[in-house]
Amino acid sequence: MIKDEEKPRIHKVDRPQSGGMQHYLAANARAIPPSGIRRFFDLVSANKDKDIITLGVGEPDFVTPWRVRDAAVYALEKGKTQYTSNAGMPELREAIGQYLYNQFHLTYDPAKEMIVTVGGSEGIDLALRALIEPGDEILVPEPCYISYSPITSLSGGIAVGIETFAEDQFKLTAESLKAAITPKSKLLVLCYPSNPTGAIMTYEEMLPIAKLVEENDLIVISDEIYAELTFKDKHVSFASLPGMKDRTILVSGFSKAFAMTGWRMGYACGHPELISAMLKIHQYTVMCAPIMGQIAALEALTKGGLEEKDRMMESYNQRRRLVVQGFRDMGLECHEPQGAFYAFPSIQSTGLTSEQFAERLLQEAKVAAVPGHVFGKGGEGFLRCCYATSVPQLMEAMERISLFLRRIG
Repeated sequence: MIKDEEKPRIHKVDRPQSGGMQHYLAANARAIPPSGIRRFFDLVSANKDKDIITLGVGEPDFVTPWRVRDAAVYALEKGKTQYTSNAGMPELREAIGQYLYNQFHLTYDPAKEMIVTVGGSEGIDLALRALIEPGDEILVPEPCYISYSPITSLSGGIAVGIETFAEDQFKLTAESLKAAITPKSKLLVLCYPSNPTGAIMTYEEMLPIAKLVEENDLIVISDEIYAELTFKDKHVSFASLPGMKDRTILVSGFSKAFAMTGWRMGYACGHPELISAMLKIHQYTVMCAPIMGQIAALEALTKGGLEEKDRMMESYNQRRRLVVQGFRDMGLECHEPQGAFYAFPSIQSTGLTSEQFAERLLQEAKVAAVPGHVFGKGGEGFLRCCYATSVPQLMEAMERISLFLRRIG
């Protein structure tokens, strides 16, 4: 029997007693702010008036094409409810590889250079976690998708925003990238076509970016979830530039172009050693993407699924022209988005902040849009409006916004 004085002492960790359970949370989890988009749409949910037109959530208004849904239902009836390979069904990876070759002239080995993920978001998370070490700097052109910076922080990295400007059509320039690079820079995150601005980058515009990437030994995470949604110039994948394939982790998915947001189907492609590291994290966290979603994604890549995708793209292009012209007609400057399904008009002429404008627009005109400041540097003074909704709804929204501007002008 151990005497009292010989019993090992239990080390007690001193934690700040702030009340509640907050003091148990990891510091990086405490430091992450709530999503600016979600916070704003809590206001929408709390609004009792059901006559609200929502231009906020980045989600197609189309239902997933019937043949895609039908394939998943049929597979379910046949009892296909098991795990798949961690990396995803081999036949789906083969189909993705063929699709990327046909559409973007990219060649990936489905067995070694590809992983099927739970949405494109998991692909981004896996890539950042596989690459970041504490203190690494991650370069992010802004305004941008709101998740890059928080995921970077959770991985121990430091997100460095690079402001882009309307006069440059919100494209990343070599000059601004060069000015942001330091000895701690490790990754560059690109998202073109862009959420929230709708900006794209051409092959010629990407070449000087690629040169800096090589000179500074950077890895690129290229979020190409909106690759199919380009309306003039065809999308150029950063991985297709000379010398960039091995330096690029391409992340994409089925949510936007195929109207499959709720299926949570994405994929990542890259150098075998990078994909292998991502796969190890994937194995220990989600095991594999859901088989139902994988079967649906495989059907989406058939001839019929691709035809449905093209029909949706034509509709988005019509809506894009309607919305951009609508904002210009009411006196708001609005650069022409060449991709994705967002317009990003300037509301600086009103004298209101983005948040003030968005809240008053919701309360007084019953139109919901996202204040630009939540997307990072350069977003203040702008409003993100998603035009992936019906033409009658868009026309009514434009009329309401126009009347609102006349009232406050």
